[in-house]
This record gives sequence, C-alpha cells and structure tokens, in this order.
Amino acid sequence: MTHTLPLPDFAHERVEVTTGCRSGLFIAVALHSSVLGSALGGARLWTYPHWSDALGDALRLSAAMTLKNAAAGLDAGGGKSVIRLEPGQTLDADQRRAAFLDLGDAVELMGGLYRTAEDVGSTTEDMLTVSERTQHVVGLPSTVGGSGEPAGPTSLGVYASLQAVLERVTGSASAEGRRVTISGLGQVGGRLAARLAEQGAQLTVTDINPVRRSFAEEIGATWVEPGTEHLVPGDVFVPAGIGGVLTDEVIDALDVKAVCGPANNPLADRSGADRLAGRGILYAPDFVVNAGGVIYLDLEAKQLGTSDEIMARVAAIGDTVRTILDDAEERGVTPLQAAEELAASRLRAGAAVGAR
Repeated sequence: MTHTLPLPDFAHERVEVTTGCRSGLFIAVALHSSVLGSALGGARLWTYPHWSDALGDALRLSAAMTLKNAAAGLDAGGGKSVIRLEPGQTLDADQRRAAFLDLGDAVELMGGLYRTAEDVGSTTEDMLTVSERTQHVVGLPSTVGGSGEPAGPTSLGVYASLQAVLERVTGSASAEGRRVTISGLGQVGGRLAARLAEQGAQLTVTDINPVRRSFAEEIGATWVEPGTEHLVPGDVFVPAGIGGVLTDEVIDALDVKAVCGPANNPLADRSGADRLAGRGILYAPDFVVNAGGVIYLDLEAKQLGTSDEIMARVAAIGDTVRTILDDAEERGVTPLQAAEELAASRLRAGAAVGAR
C-alpha cells in the first residue's frame, strides 16, 4: 500500500514478526506506543512485493496511529498489524480464516498492549475470526453485539474536516457548488462522495477499480482515469485511496485551494507539507482528518458514551482541524507541524503521568 514511503525513526516499543503456522503468511504486529494506553490500530491484508515492504508499512502505520490517537484525545496508544500477500496471491475462504487465526495468535503475544480491528483488506467478519484466538480485538460484527464497520464514522469525521477546510479557503462550510475531487471510492471515499453529491458539490472522482465508475454515474459525478485526477482544477483534492500519492510532481501539478482526505500517509515525503504551503495550498493532516473510525471503535469498546455522544465526538474532529489551522496560521508553521505538536503534547503529558 505505501511501501515506497520512507521509514520513520525506529521508536517502537515492540514488533512481532512471524510466519503464520496455519497460513504460511508473513505477519507483522507493530506496537509503536502504549504511553496513553493500550494501542489501537487496524489489521491490513495487502499485497507487497517483499516481506520487508510489509514490515515497513506496519512500522509507518503504527507510528501514524500514535499521532492519530493522541491528537484525537483518546487514551490509546498506536499500533498496526499487516498480513502480507505475495503479488498475484489470493485467498480462498479456508486460507483467509487461517490467516486471521494466525493474526489472532500474533496479537495475543502482545499481552493486551495492542488491540486490532478491521482495516484495508480486512472486514468485521475477519475480526470475528481473530476473536477466536484473542480478546484484544474491537469492531466485531453488529450481529454478534460488536460495534460493526467503522467506515461510517470515519467518513463523518472526514466530512466535518472538509467543512472546516472549506470554511477556511472559501468563507463558507457549505459544499454546495464546490469543486471537489475524490481519489478513491472505497468504504470511506464512497460514503463521502455520496454525501457531497446530495449537497450539490461538483464532484470529480476516480478509483483503481473500474467497477466503481457505475457508482460515479449513479451519484452524478464526473469520472476521470486514475492518475489524472490531480490535474483537475477545483477547491479541494481528497486523497482517499493509497498512501504516498502526494509526490513532489503531483503537488506541483495540483490546481486546488486545499487537500483534505482520509488516506493514510498521503504525503510521499514529510517535506510535501512545506511544498503545499509554498504553493498556497492548505493541507489538513491525514491523521487528524481520518480519526473518526478509531474514535468510534475505542469509545464503543470502552462504553464511554451513548451512540449519539460518540458520533458527536467524531463530528468534533472539524473543531480540532479548526484549532490546528488557527495555531498553524498564528505561529507561521504548517498544519502538519501544528498537528504533530498537538499529539506530542498529549504524549508528553501521558509519559509524565506514567513516570510518577
């Protein structure tokens, strides 16, 4: 998914790498930080050219989860797990079950310091399989009393962030008539596109899966070929698919006022935040924008509030984005730096409490 991205500095508390005894698949479980509490981060099932690419993705994504959970105000650390498929490899039902049983064993080795959940390539049903081997899993199907699919809350958080961004760059939070390009029509991007279409946004969309073109037609969006979407003039560019999409070349070609989307690690390099700022393009940091799902899963699992209260907390991501943008403007730094410092302040406070 993001194997071309640079690795973060290694500051992880613990990393487990194993070959699944049932599936034979490479599995990595990366615990980046438990300073604020038991880490929470999803399980990704994806194709990687080499096992080291899968490990690198687990390291990057787990570090991002620490920032995400801290900036969201959760008492949860950061972690991630990855199951690697080889290029061209697919799993039948029995092989898939074996893979997630193996993941459950790997998660159990963390002794409760890491909780997993569904992510790219995995489902709530897969998490039910994981639960046969460990209790440290959230987001089980609603049919068995679990919190279910978190894509809805994630999409709500992205929408609230988009409103905050539109307010900043256009003077109004309304999406009506605004030109929005969405790159990726998966569970989150598709929900966001449908919501924006209902509100009268002028949508341009694409996805690496050509089947999604019919969905674009259903909602009245303009379809463009993957790899060309960043060339479309607009108000906001929404990366909602693969990581690393915002390369220097893409940033230099963008003709928008802002970038705001749910894709994890969309910047090919951290310097991309400065490059966007230099071009006058507002960037809403991904780990703030896409935190709705993890907020929902963590609070539901801990039974911290009613459903309405939890969703209100998700919608408040928009206010967090506003705070970060205000802070960045006041201090003359990028929104990425302001967001990282917000997360770092919570981590420092958590470490201080733990040291007492």
